[in-house]
Amino acid sequence: MKAAQINRYGGPEVIEINPDAPKPAIKDNQVLVEVHTTSINPFDAKLRAGYARDYIQLQFPATLGGDFAGNVKEVGKQANDFKIGDEVFGSASIANGGSGSFAELAAANTINIAQKPKSADFIQAAALPLVGSSTIQALEEHAKLKSKQKILIHGGAGGIGHVAIQLAKALGAYVATTVGGDDINFVKQLGAVEVINYKTQKFEEILKDFDAVYDTVGGETTDRSFIVLKRGGVLVSMLGQPNPDLVRKYGVIGIGQGTKTNTKHLTRLAELVDSGKIKVNVDKVFPLDQAKEAFIHQELGHPRGKVVIQIKD
Repeated sequence: MKAAQINRYGGPEVIEINPDAPKPAIKDNQVLVEVHTTSINPFDAKLRAGYARDYIQLQFPATLGGDFAGNVKEVGKQANDFKIGDEVFGSASIANGGSGSFAELAAANTINIAQKPKSADFIQAAALPLVGSSTIQALEEHAKLKSKQKILIHGGAGGIGHVAIQLAKALGAYVATTVGGDDINFVKQLGAVEVINYKTQKFEEILKDFDAVYDTVGGETTDRSFIVLKRGGVLVSMLGQPNPDLVRKYGVIGIGQGTKTNTKHLTRLAELVDSGKIKVNVDKVFPLDQAKEAFIHQELGHPRGKVVIQIKD
């Protein structure tokens, strides 16, 4: 089978297309999926570059990728909730015991997949798993966002950010977001009420008394976000645990989120998509043979939403 793999850590240049990668063997709690489409997340680039090597030891050659959508081809002995032919989406990342999704076939744990949204095609479905699961976990479980509460979402035009704006709107919240100037109209169309151009404005001088902040940017943006929160507010960061000293100083809850792409979150995500509350924006679609170019676009092209790799026509 064909797969996008690496034999060493590095930039996009280390990605190779292997036309003869072995078919993954599945465990009892896994399914084998014929992958139609997959999508790139920032974590995929970190894994490729070796930033996660301290806690995820890759065996080379390693197949990249987590998010996918496709059809079940084989089921393990304990994979009772799925049958051959099911259209599914989820994660096949090496990080959670899968075989990697940038391939024609992938092994995935049943706890990391679900039936794909009925209203989404394979391109849209592959773009959803991590960004949708992250958003549900952050807004509904960690921030417990309610109607009429105020939330600031950093990086509103990105993969996670643009989905988070839509979910926050669906929950009835007042949504503010930070983006570059070119993305202002895009995020307003998604449901953002107050849009801060981070290149020319300081959000902490404009916003105050917010119930929650969802940070997908990190660095000094995380630290400056404490200023806009009311006491008892919640700061959820995708870039590590917020500064505990600032958590105490401002009297807020700080959460460093590790996303769980699991059946529970994916099933909820499918409900939101099928009810029309969330629609993922696909910035560009690449064929598997151009996986290297797809990563370059993801990392340097400032994509609006998600970058998808199409494997099966």
